[in-house]
Amino acid sequence: LSELEALMERMKRLQEDKEDEEASQEEMATRFEKEKKESLLVISGGIWAFPVQFLHFAVLFPAFDDEIVSTDVSRYVEDPGFGYKDFARRGEDHLPTFRAQDYTWENHGFSLVNRLYSDIGHLLDEKFRMVYNLTYNTMATHEDVDTTTLRRALFNYVHCMYGIRYDDYDYGEVNQLLERSLKVYIKTVTCYPERTTKRMYDSYWRQFKHSEKVHVNLLLMEARMQAELLYALRAITRHLT
Repeated sequence: LSELEALMERMKRLQEDKEDEEASQEEMATRFEKEKKESLLVISGGIWAFPVQFLHFAVLFPAFDDEIVSTDVSRYVEDPGFGYKDFARRGEDHLPTFRAQDYTWENHGFSLVNRLYSDIGHLLDEKFRMVYNLTYNTMATHEDVDTTTLRRALFNYVHCMYGIRYDDYDYGEVNQLLERSLKVYIKTVTCYPERTTKRMYDSYWRQFKHSEKVHVNLLLMEARMQAELLYALRAITRHLT
């Protein structure tokens, strides 16, 4: 099977499995914890690193041979040292989790941000929904394809990297739908965009159209923005109460 056909087959199989039998809450929680820990091992630039205790069986993948240019961002920001940091240290057994059901954008963040800045909540919500639902219903040369499963995996993987868990989502889908090179690309674009290279962009979904891969970028950026807003607005809510 080609890369595209294999992905479509996995999507079809996931849908059939979901209709036949749903995973238990315990199983879904375990899968999330596994995915969350593995997301810490994804290193931007094309390699995976492992904690010392795993090195004896780890398989190290070659880095992309593009030279990653060190971008001077000081002209755009007041604090060039400000940037993404993993939400937990590698090797920790109990990683912090933000349960989305306890503080959601729809039920909590939207109303608070509207109180703080009139109508901005409506604009942000419209933007999130538009990008999340953005699709041509195509996958490369295939038409009339329901891409919902794939789009949700991309969005939820970004939130997973930020420690956000949806209790009603089976994170086993992430590992089945998102290949290693795509996970590297996602983490780089989301956390270290200045390190993104064309080789990384070309390394995943080789048969897809550029417009479809641009959709991926838009989805990643909106997922990151919503994750950051959830943390900030939850902190404001706690301060106000």
